[in-house]
Amino acid sequence: MKKLIQIEKGFTHAGKFHADDVFSSALLTMLNPEIKIERGFEVPEAFDGIVFDIGMGEFDHHQQERRVRENGIPYAAFGLLWETYGELILSSEESVKFDEKFVQPLDLNDNTGADNMLSDIISVFNPPWDYAVSSDGAFQEAKELAITILKKEFENIKSIKRAEHLVKKAIEKAEEHILILPRSAPWKKYVKETELYFAIFPSNRGGYCAQGIPKDDNTDQLKCAFPKEWRGRVKEELKELTSLETLQFCHNSGFLIATGTQEDAVEACKLAMKHQEELKEQENK
Repeated sequence: MKKLIQIEKGFTHAGKFHADDVFSSALLTMLNPEIKIERGFEVPEAFDGIVFDIGMGEFDHHQQERRVRENGIPYAAFGLLWETYGELILSSEESVKFDEKFVQPLDLNDNTGADNMLSDIISVFNPPWDYAVSSDGAFQEAKELAITILKKEFENIKSIKRAEHLVKKAIEKAEEHILILPRSAPWKKYVKETELYFAIFPSNRGGYCAQGIPKDDNTDQLKCAFPKEWRGRVKEELKELTSLETLQFCHNSGFLIATGTQEDAVEACKLAMKHQEELKEQENK
């Protein structure tokens, strides 16, 4: 990890830890791998590092005049640190989206106790109540997990940008509302405001997958789903229903199929669109 900030010391509260102080520490460690995070119940006088989740300062959220986002979600320490330093890691657009999808649920949990699975996972790293041991070692263990999670999150986000050229080139060649990708790559971001209904790509299990494209970012509803009659059927039943030799799987939710050949994947998408049109015609009669 590169050294992105010059801050050499950090201080947060001791005792029981939560996802907020753990992920805050993980983020600061990613920004400066040499930073030393101290824990205690009171900020030392003249402490010359960054203080978070304690002390009522810039990166605390326990004071009465705590900051709240426009959507009503209060900032916690992790959110305040991400707001300040997030763009050292991700682009401005990516940073905002990461705050919305990853940071805000953790901030909400820390401020209100709202259910959050990741917060629960971090919480179980605290030593059980009847263990007479320091929590500092457990905190370090939880922080290492948080660093791993953040690394993977950032890697995946950056991989979406790397896929832009490949996906947009495929969009230019798309026909009959079907996007055909030469390899599996993140595509959802780039099919917004297009007339594409399906994306086809090689499967890492062999063969091909075809996936329905959502209507927009705020819904799982698809522009066109695979027919209900196909869903959950075994390969032999799918062949009888469609006459496609290599159609071997259709997800119970109707958003995904698997085929042995690209040609059958394309044909399955065409059949699904035809089926949807027929249903609309029947509804309009």
